[in-house]
Amino acid sequence: MTQNNNNTEQTAFPRLSPEQIEELGAYAQRRTFEDGQTLFEAGESDFKFFIIIEGTVEILEPSSGRPHTVTVHQAGEFTGDIDMLTGRPSLLTAVARGEVLVYQLAAEELRRILSEEPRLGEEILRAFLARRELLEASDFVGVLVIGSRHSRDTLRIRDFLSKNQVPLTWIDVENDPRVHQLFRHFNISAEDTPVVVVQGNRGILRRPSNRELGEALNIKQPVEHVVYDLTIIGAGPAGLAAAVYGASEGLQTVVVEKDAPGGQASQSSRIENYMGFPAGLSGSDLANRAVLQAQKFGALITTPVEAVGLTCERGYNVVQLDDEDYVVTRCVLIATGGSYRRLDVENCAHFEGAGVYYGATTVEAQMCHDQDVVIVGAGNSAGQAAVFLSQHARRVLLAIRGEDIYKDMSSYLARRIEETDNIDVHLTSEVVALEGKESLERAVLRNRETGEEMPVETAALFIFIGVEPHTAWLPPQIELDERGFIKTGPDVQRSPHWPLRRPPFLLETSQPGVFAAGDARAGSIKRVASAVGEGSMTVHFVHRYLSG
Repeated sequence: MTQNNNNTEQTAFPRLSPEQIEELGAYAQRRTFEDGQTLFEAGESDFKFFIIIEGTVEILEPSSGRPHTVTVHQAGEFTGDIDMLTGRPSLLTAVARGEVLVYQLAAEELRRILSEEPRLGEEILRAFLARRELLEASDFVGVLVIGSRHSRDTLRIRDFLSKNQVPLTWIDVENDPRVHQLFRHFNISAEDTPVVVVQGNRGILRRPSNRELGEALNIKQPVEHVVYDLTIIGAGPAGLAAAVYGASEGLQTVVVEKDAPGGQASQSSRIENYMGFPAGLSGSDLANRAVLQAQKFGALITTPVEAVGLTCERGYNVVQLDDEDYVVTRCVLIATGGSYRRLDVENCAHFEGAGVYYGATTVEAQMCHDQDVVIVGAGNSAGQAAVFLSQHARRVLLAIRGEDIYKDMSSYLARRIEETDNIDVHLTSEVVALEGKESLERAVLRNRETGEEMPVETAALFIFIGVEPHTAWLPPQIELDERGFIKTGPDVQRSPHWPLRRPPFLLETSQPGVFAAGDARAGSIKRVASAVGEGSMTVHFVHRYLSG
């Protein structure tokens, strides 16, 4: 493993004190391993957490085909990384060197320690995060994705894996010199691509769906057929905040997400006005931290699973899922968010995933190197995308329909755009044509005042305009406004669907016990901090509903 700095290495591999080991020992069982015996293996699910009491344990990383040593744990150190909390298969192998005496804990016991022993839990969690950081900075291969940069399925797979925090290596079939060697090695052809190669006995997946990827990598977790206290539909900022607070306060909580955690926020390359992060953080970083927090407290997060129906039976809510499963729950939070609207331009749908994108992350940035790119939109998401892509693209053209970049964008972001040499702002402008064959090759901008048109040779157009709420699946008793956003609180008090004498809680829908938060809620402020606040607040109303 490449060790980027000594501080990260020290954080990743701490040595526990005798008192800390004794504290962990209260939750554990003692075990011995002989020289060469495997404690756990790459690809193994439900692997255990070990504290070394005597002897040494070598950690091996096999993703390149030739296992190499990551580290050797000495007495007082411990094994594991964040996959112990996510429930995903191990990326590494642990082997005893000499006779080894250990304390062994199951993953659920480790979660209990993280919750009940905050100081010790914090040290373990920091080590897990630092280990993943060091691993990803090394020559770690992880999941291997072989596919064309022009393939919609390749982009979908890379986007799904990246947003679900699965380390991956992408082999571009057009430009990577290793591609023919890999074709021979895995006995595949260009017609099979995109191909995903995963470790262990999970093998080679040819053109897999997101569902197949989720099942192969244990991202898709089975829901239990019990009565949950709180079922959260959507893992954007609002849903994740509710999961953290709900699970930490003892509610049996499950989160159902149709794509990947983060929602629209995961498409933001850098959020700089979120309180507590003066240097900013990406939407995906925020989502990943929230996922770990929720899982640390015992929330179940499963993806890709989509809610397709909601009914109320004998006082309980039943959420129907697209895999023909269901969840029975006392309360529901609808935090399904929304998607950016499609441009009303011919061929826009045709080029989606092949030149037209609705998020600017590292996945899309890899395809913009030394090119001109066009961004459509005037809000913060468009501004953040412009600043981020300016570090990768030759030139960024920001098309805004209005006359003032400061009208809908935060001032700090608008100033940064004006100060960035390779960002050109085109006011009173719109995209009127998209051209190309299999993928986007050209966009035409028109000045709305002069009528002048400007063709731009580009392979990437990013759209950040408006929000279409994901609410079409909801039953009629959940009242929506004229644009499809969910009404809550005072807006539904006089609704014919509201059946109770008490007034609805602030974030409660026209169905008692069903709440809404975030971008899908009518009247919400479309900001990450606001969504987090609404998700957190929902848990308070859930407690009040359950106590009633």
